[in-house]
Amino acid sequence: MTRCDALICGGGPSGSTLAARLVKQGLDVIVLDKAEFPRDKVCAGWVTPQVVQALGLDLADYGRARTLQPIERFATGLIGRRPIETAYDAPVSYGILRREFDDYLLRRSGARLRLGEPLDLLARTPDGWLANGEIEARLLIGAGGHFCPVAREIGAALGKSETVVAAQEVEFEIPEDCECAVAPEAPELYFCPDLSGYAWAFRKGRYLNVGLGREDSHRLQEHVQAFCEFLRQSGKLPAKIPGRFKGHAYLLYPHALRPVVAERALLIGDAAGLAYAQSGEGIRPAVESAILAAGTIAAAAGNYARDRLAPYAAALAARFGARAEQVPAGNSSRLRTAVGRWCLANRWFARHVVLDRWFLHAQEPALQT
Repeated sequence: MTRCDALICGGGPSGSTLAARLVKQGLDVIVLDKAEFPRDKVCAGWVTPQVVQALGLDLADYGRARTLQPIERFATGLIGRRPIETAYDAPVSYGILRREFDDYLLRRSGARLRLGEPLDLLARTPDGWLANGEIEARLLIGAGGHFCPVAREIGAALGKSETVVAAQEVEFEIPEDCECAVAPEAPELYFCPDLSGYAWAFRKGRYLNVGLGREDSHRLQEHVQAFCEFLRQSGKLPAKIPGRFKGHAYLLYPHALRPVVAERALLIGDAAGLAYAQSGEGIRPAVESAILAAGTIAAAAGNYARDRLAPYAAALAARFGARAEQVPAGNSSRLRTAVGRWCLANRWFARHVVLDRWFLHAQEPALQT
């Protein structure tokens, strides 16, 4: 039998961030993940300076042997139309490859790692939890993404009553004989004509990430194919992509009604449904949720009853706002769509709303703990 203070199910940014903080608190922590690391992860993949600060990243050290693409410009607009270019005076984000980034964070956490092991069995015990019939833990943390089994265990109705964003994306190394017109320092963000989703083309050195996500998953494949054709006509995508699109799903924060706290258990990151509403970006909310969870766990002082963990849910609401009581039904009205299209063509709106507020959250300082 293996015993630990905390079992974290999921080794992504939320799980590794929480693991590192709990280890520093003196807890014995195990991180369990079904994948061997490094592993591929579908994600556009950029981190803002606030994330760099929260994680205490040494960019010079990180970038020595890993992809680290400074972002100083953006192109934004509607699919099929010429985008607006916005330039900044300094890097406002950094492009990363998730297989490198996640592995780096996990290895430096100091936790005991159980990789390549899915969570197959989970049972409550008088003192906490028993995982896979042989890992005893006093505290259980779900950090396994949208379909995290811990979320299901504590009451989430996965896939039944949740309104999710469905996305498809591909990341590949650009062939040597292929020219790519996407500038490495300038990700391109394009909204769907009906404003029910957006797409992106993001180059990180010799790697290109292309994807599209929609709140309405109907005909998602057709939307992806149309976006790829638009990129090809612009010289930004090879005729034959050396890779295949992968699908994934996530919850937007206002619409995620999952319980995040239970007796001796809590959820962080995508398992808790924390992606930003306008952009779907999940790395910063994942990291910040882990920091907030670490604070709650420290204050609990070894007593992980539900009421001692409840302040974590309040901390999420204070940081990210209240969740919606119910999900709005249907698409936007024609007037709202027309106004939205006009706004996206406005340079001031593109910079100060789309980029600074929706995608970069530049108005929000790094989480202080």
